[in-house]
Order: sequence, then C-alpha cells, then structure tokens
Amino acid sequence: MQHNLTITDKILAKTLLCIIPHWMTPNLVSWLRFWSVPFIGYFLWNESYAIALPIFFISAFSDAVDGSLARTRNLVSDFGKMFDPLADKLLVATAAIILIPRYLDWGIMLAIVSIELILITSAYVQQRFYGKTIQAENTGKLKMILQSLGIGAVLIYAIWNIALFLVFAQYFFYAAIFFALLSLVVYRAI
Repeated sequence: MQHNLTITDKILAKTLLCIIPHWMTPNLVSWLRFWSVPFIGYFLWNESYAIALPIFFISAFSDAVDGSLARTRNLVSDFGKMFDPLADKLLVATAAIILIPRYLDWGIMLAIVSIELILITSAYVQQRFYGKTIQAENTGKLKMILQSLGIGAVLIYAIWNIALFLVFAQYFFYAAIFFALLSLVVYRAI
C-alpha cells in the first residue's frame, strides 16, 4: 500500500534519505532515538548543555527521518506507528522534566508531560482494547516540532545566556501546549 507523501517526505527523499542505506529501517531509526534518551538525560542532568544540544537535535530530527523513510520506502508498520510516538514522547518528557523547571516554570513542564501521558495512554488503550492504531496527525507533528524548538531554545539560553531565547522557548512551549490540547481532541483522547 502506497502512503501519501508529505512535502517534507519529498524534500527528505531528494536530499537526506537517498544517502541512508536500505538496511537502516524506520524502526531502527526510532530505536536509535529511544536509545539516545538516557544519554541526553545524563548530559542535561549534569548541565553539559553543549553536548546535549546537538544530540537532542539529531534525535528530534530523526523523528522526521523515520516517518519519511517509512512512507517513501513503503515500510510503514503497526509497531512503528506505536513505537515512534513513544520514543518522541520519552525524548521530550525527559528533556522537559530536567530543563523546564530549571529555567522556566514547573507548570509548563507539568502541562507538557501530563498531556503527553494522556496521549500515549489513550493510544495504548485504543490499540489494546479496540484494535485501532492511532496515526500521527499534523497537530501532533507540529506539537513535537514546537516542543523541540522550545527545548532547543532553552539549551541555547543555558549555553550562551541570550535572554531572548528563553522568551522564545516560553512561547514555543505555550504554542506546543495549545497544539497538544488540540491533539487530545483530534486523537479522541478525551
């Protein structure tokens, strides 16, 4: 079954995906993101932000790569549909739990993590008890991008002490929370 390709898929197919070997499956990319989380958490916890920043961005960017790889190479799987968002949520939650209370506000962190928990629990329940696999929607993708930009902005602030990035981070997180709440409706999680 051929999947609808997004503009991102087409751009990545012409640039990055053509250099990724065929043995590198989308699920392997998701596993690599999953395995990166403890390292990112370690560097964030120990305030080694200059090391954490590139690893975080590579890991977050791999979310776009695995999805595009799956669609362009016709390797979409039910496992990938469940595991990919779990790896994303684990990455974001780990960074949010460590970074946001240090530099912004506990409330922002609690909102992000709580909504992510509701989304992943809802997806699990729908898969386990109703046999429905939840597909990623644009609201969820935009939420992930905004969360990643917010975390990146906090890291840039922590490394170079440019106050404007902390302001950017706050607005990225507010927008991410808005799209996360919208995702609750789109995914029928509430």
